[in-house]
Amino acid sequence: MNKITWNKKVFRRFILFIIGLSILLTIGLVVHPDPSPTYRAIYHFTTPDKWKNDPQKPIYLAGEYHYYYLYNGDYPKGNGTEWRHTTSTDLVHWKDHGVAIPKYTNKNGDPWTGSIVVDDNNTAGFGNGALVAIMTQPSADGGKQEQYLWYSTDKGNTFTSYSDDPIMPNPGIADFRDPKIIWDDQVHKWVMTVAEGTKIGFYESNNLKDWHYTSGFITKNIGIVECPDLYLMQANDGTYKWILGASANGKSIGKPNTYAYWTGDFNGKEFIPDHNEPLWLDYGFDWYGAVTFNEGNGRDQYSHRYALAWMNNWDYPDNTPTLDEGFNGMDSIVRQIELKQASDYTYRLISQPIAALNQLTSSIEHFKQLEVNGSETLDVTGDAYQLDTDISWSEIKNVGLRLRESTDKNRHVDVGISVGGQYSYVNRASIGQPDKDSEYLESRAPFDVSKKNAHLKILVDKTSIEVFMDEGEIVYSSEIFPELNDKGISLFTEGGTAIFRNVVIKHFNKS
Repeated sequence: MNKITWNKKVFRRFILFIIGLSILLTIGLVVHPDPSPTYRAIYHFTTPDKWKNDPQKPIYLAGEYHYYYLYNGDYPKGNGTEWRHTTSTDLVHWKDHGVAIPKYTNKNGDPWTGSIVVDDNNTAGFGNGALVAIMTQPSADGGKQEQYLWYSTDKGNTFTSYSDDPIMPNPGIADFRDPKIIWDDQVHKWVMTVAEGTKIGFYESNNLKDWHYTSGFITKNIGIVECPDLYLMQANDGTYKWILGASANGKSIGKPNTYAYWTGDFNGKEFIPDHNEPLWLDYGFDWYGAVTFNEGNGRDQYSHRYALAWMNNWDYPDNTPTLDEGFNGMDSIVRQIELKQASDYTYRLISQPIAALNQLTSSIEHFKQLEVNGSETLDVTGDAYQLDTDISWSEIKNVGLRLRESTDKNRHVDVGISVGGQYSYVNRASIGQPDKDSEYLESRAPFDVSKKNAHLKILVDKTSIEVFMDEGEIVYSSEIFPELNDKGISLFTEGGTAIFRNVVIKHFNKS
């Protein structure tokens, strides 16, 4: 046998081996599916186990964001929350540090929502740079909601209770919770907002221990407010505006159950709004208990800030397939918010996903232009990605995308624009979702259809969808529970033709 013949035989055997190996691998994949299918999010923050709800405003310390959240390690059989601690350098990857403020360690019950500040100037007397947390605890004498102080001198890893007595006793009202603290440079004092039923109370202090009431802001038709928020921002036209926000329930007036906010002025003692009716930072069903916070490097602290929220709803808090995996609790992505003067000369917050998410991109698929009249299914599947597209039309009734679609087309979540109805929407009626009473199936927001175009930025994960429309003035955040193998993507129109330009799909992989 000469050398050339031998090489040919070896080559043929090698090719046959590769073909055989491919067949075996294919059979193996069919016979042995993914051994650990999971509903745990790929790139959203989730609790390691058990339960989480309200986020606490992250702080930046020594090159890291320190984030605390309400955690219940006894869920679902036991009650009581505590503050669990996690850190991140990029607001995408998180390192768990366990419970920092445990529950039931003093006579005042479990720690609820509050806020934490870095006391750089030692105003409270615990040392320069000590961390001071003030949160609501139900008092021992009847469960009254009162404010208590805890402090840390080890960079937030552990906290000590300052006193069994409240620093802010209950003034005789049922709802008195969720203190949020900022340092106000214009008056050189600490300022606190507190949720007091339908009112947001304002307080001031020089030392974080002694607080004095200054005023109250009354809300209307948005239920009991929670988790108030106060901060200063500079708009795109250079104007400075104070923002007052709160988690609220506008269902009675056809508004969201998410984060309401007002722009206006704060003179150190009271907030004077530009408008009586609130605006909304999210139109979805599951963006509650939201917090906003500054970028850590301290640059341009007024031009933008970050925001995140608990992705759940108190109308169905325990309905999730993740319970079978031993946990219940997820946050939205961290978004960047800016203040923009609108065409009607009002000021509105706009939102976009933070740029750090791009580092998760594992692959990209791009369709330059697709003309759709009816429905077109893309040759792309996925369950963790960001999809961008520009849509334009001339005459049409309805246009959008069907995501996490099943192969038989029966299950999907729809993101679209009803041109006839003059609104945008996210519809989860035909896909698994948490609302067993079928009241929260389609979320809507007014949309100017006269411009006949829209930009959609959509973030999909295992159990969530977040939609940013145009510049991000309209955002939807909602839970969805698709079957794990439902990964299709279709474009659709009703009553005409639409052009989908620059369809870009970035698949995300956190590992």
